[in-house]
This record gives sequence, C-alpha cells and structure tokens, in this order.
Amino acid sequence: MDTLIASSSSSTPAISRRPPVRSFNSCFHSVTTSFCRKPSFRKLTHSFQNSPSSSSSSFTVKFAIKCGVTEINESQFPDVVLKSDRPVLVEFVAGWCGPCRLVAPAIESLSKEYEDKLLVVKIDHDANPKLIEEYKVYGLPALIMFKDGKEIAESRREGAITKAKLKDYIDALLQSISVA
Repeated sequence: MDTLIASSSSSTPAISRRPPVRSFNSCFHSVTTSFCRKPSFRKLTHSFQNSPSSSSSSFTVKFAIKCGVTEINESQFPDVVLKSDRPVLVEFVAGWCGPCRLVAPAIESLSKEYEDKLLVVKIDHDANPKLIEEYKVYGLPALIMFKDGKEIAESRREGAITKAKLKDYIDALLQSISVA
C-alpha cells in the first residue's frame, strides 16, 4: 500500500511503500475488513503544503475493497449455509491460529475464482462454540462443504493446505456434486 508522506520543505509529496494492514473484523462491523462480501469504499484525504508559504492543497483518493469471503456466526448459519441454493464451503478459523492465517489468502483468492459456483464463509471458532460442537471441529483450520443443507460426505479437511491442493479439493467436491 502506498503511503503519502509530505514535508513542509518539499513542494511534492514523497510516496513510500509500506505493507498493507490486515484486519480480521467481521464485515458486518467494519468496512476495512478482509472478510466482507460486497465492495466497500473508503475516502482518504491527504493534505500537503505546496510551498514554504502558508497555502496548502489537498486531494481525495477513493478505492474499493473487494472481498469474497463472508464471516458469519451461529445465528446466521441456518440462513446462509443450510438454506443456500448453491454449495457452501465453511472454513472454521481462529484469530490465534497460525495455519488459519497462512491459508487465508488462498481461501480468499479461490472464493473470488469460484464465486459463481460456490459461496465461501468463515466461522470464528472461539465465538461460535455450538457450531464447533455440533460439527465436531477438532483441528483448525477446518473446511466442510455443504449442499442442500447437508454436509457433503468426505468433504472435511483440517489443517493448512496449499492453494493448488485447495483448488484440487474444491474441484473434486464440485465435480462429485455435479456443479463443475
């Protein structure tokens, strides 16, 4: 992400490269989250001084954040997952889980790639104990695919996975239920 840095001694702003900051908040509470379903817009205004005199200029930058993974909770699970008209890949994660953070970019990327065939949702392990108990999630991250309100047989997968193997996993499941 580019960051604008301005000083009073220069007439043009300098741009420095800084790594993007990731947020793991729910898209229902924050537009800066990486788990939102619809594009969000943020408006940034930067001011800098054009010359050593007291006059200053400002400009506005608008950008969109497009995300493919939605974070849901226990109360949303029946409506979002069980009543969905297309297959749903549920990822059980936790903020403290290193492997969960490791596979997050791959899940995000593939959720965009398969958005016309598959809905991808995340469920926080710590905030949703009833779902964890009901679906017997013992390891994280855990992936379970649902179709027509039921868990697809042999769809459970636990632990870190590469993007290529995740793609193969999704393709095989979609082919087994004739969605591919």
